[in-house]
Amino acid sequence: MTASTSHNGLFISFEGIDGSGKSTQVTLLAEHLRSLGRDVVVTREPGGSEGAEEIRALVLQGNPDRWSAETEILLFTAARRDHLERLIRPALAAGSIVICDRFADSTRMYQGLSRGDLRATVDKLHDLMIGVEPDLTILIDMDPVEGLKRAKGRQGTEERFEDFGAELQAAMRKGFLALSQEFKDRFKVIDGGQNIEAVSTDIRNTVEQALSARQ
Repeated sequence: MTASTSHNGLFISFEGIDGSGKSTQVTLLAEHLRSLGRDVVVTREPGGSEGAEEIRALVLQGNPDRWSAETEILLFTAARRDHLERLIRPALAAGSIVICDRFADSTRMYQGLSRGDLRATVDKLHDLMIGVEPDLTILIDMDPVEGLKRAKGRQGTEERFEDFGAELQAAMRKGFLALSQEFKDRFKVIDGGQNIEAVSTDIRNTVEQALSARQ
């Protein structure tokens, strides 16, 4: 599997099941790092660039069975490639800290495992078209039932994957934990069952350690 590439910045991804609090923690971490004088770019997947945001709307809205797993893999890879070219690589080259709400690990789970045995396909496309892994991946782990309750409580239009239900959430949690063992060098697992402040503190400590190691 392709390792993280050499650059001046730090590439951090957040992963976890729906409703695990990723977006909240991304915001809190960005605010903290900026208060320390760091240049931070916050982004998300699918999305993060104009073209990728258009693909996001195609994938996350509408009937859950709108796309096959194979089609989703192609759509997400196309969105990620545009995102990488237009935002992530330039920001890292400039020395920024890039914080991304989901990256390739989500595709490995949602399309690669949970919707069929397509992990090898995901990895082949990733190696061919992306070739980049985050320097640090923060996995917020929590109970899948509670996560689904939070996710459905948002009542947004982007419920493409929440609509698959609790069974998918449980499979996703198991899969993410397996990924954290597969990629031990970059994954850090955070207990998402704690209160928001405690989760934030654990994440700050993890990121500060990563930054210190790069100095």
